[in-house]
Amino acid sequence: MSGETGLKIRVLFFGATAEVAGTRAMELELAADASTGDALESLIDRYPALASHKLLYSINQTYAKGDERLKDEDELAVFTAVSGG
Repeated sequence: MSGETGLKIRVLFFGATAEVAGTRAMELELAADASTGDALESLIDRYPALASHKLLYSINQTYAKGDERLKDEDELAVFTAVSGG
């Protein structure tokens, strides 16, 4: 088997991130050893306007920090931090 086998994750966008991406959901292909940080970097490459947002994200409905290793068919939710008053 080749070492180039990757993984596919489902990305969900909420709030302002959905407006930037122009969609609420997509599939993203990544390297087999990708982390949540790698996925976020890939999304910012695809949608540069995301870089200006304070992004929060979760993997399979658990808040993520960026160093978690992804598995095939994981679900990454991306949303912006909301400031309260």
